[in-house]
Parts: sequence; structure tokens; C-alpha cells
Amino acid sequence: MRNRNVGFLIIGIAIVLVTIIFIFNSALKEIVATTCSHGPTCPMYGTISTQTYLSLAIVAIIFVIGLFFVFVKEKEKIIIRKEKFKQKEISLEGLNQREKDIIKMLVKEKAIFQRTLMERLNIGKVETTRILDKLEAKQIIERKRRGMNNIVILKQ
Repeated sequence: MRNRNVGFLIIGIAIVLVTIIFIFNSALKEIVATTCSHGPTCPMYGTISTQTYLSLAIVAIIFVIGLFFVFVKEKEKIIIRKEKFKQKEISLEGLNQREKDIIKMLVKEKAIFQRTLMERLNIGKVETTRILDKLEAKQIIERKRRGMNNIVILKQ
């Protein structure tokens, strides 16, 4: 389940709890009104207020947690299925758009020539080399020399 959906679920639960609190609060006031012989100065009214404020504070905390889940950004990642039951997860956190594009191409094609990457992304040789150097340093990809060109693959 996505963080955003969980956040909306928690907010919904908080709203239901507020409704329950107010229904319970009105029922308690009716009970105290019929059973207390002191009238409006009865100390039980103060206890009801304290309980209501405490429960509303707890619900407010739950509501804030729900808002946090709604607005927090999920980490981007790609899951690669290697074999029937094995998979590898690559985090895209901290990568720029070009690096993400290269990884997405590699996930689709398994291996690609460095020259083909340059052509598809419409970037120069120097920039391609720099991007691939960064990805190789982060141990995400691997380059293998094939004649006058490099083949780029995802690291196992």
C-alpha cells in the first residue's frame, strides 16, 4: 500500500474517532446530569472535560501522522526480477534524471552499448562518460569493453 493511501486511511480513522468522542461525551454529560445531585457545580463535569481534551489531543496526533504520510514523498526504486524467486532492488534516491533514464533503459534491455545510450538520450560522449562513471562508482552499473565501444549492464 502506498504512503499516501495509508495517510488517507489514518485521517479517516481520526475523523471516525472524533465522532465517537463527541457521541461519548454527550452521553457522559447526560448520565452525569441525571445522576449528580450537585447540579452544574458537580466535579464530574470537570472530569468529562479533561477526558474529552485528552482524547481529542490523541486524535490530533493521529491526524498529524496521517497528514505526514499523505505529504511525504516516497523513495523511488526499481525492482529487477533476476530469476523466478530472486529480485534486486535499486534505489533511485539521489540520482538525477539522466541517471534514472539510463537505469530504466538498462532494466528494459539488460545490456546496451554506450554509443546507443548517447544517441537515445541525445547527450555527448563526455557527459555520457561522466554519468556512467558516477553510476559505476555507486556500484549500480558495470561497463565491459567490446572492441571500440563499451557495453553497459546493471551490476549483479
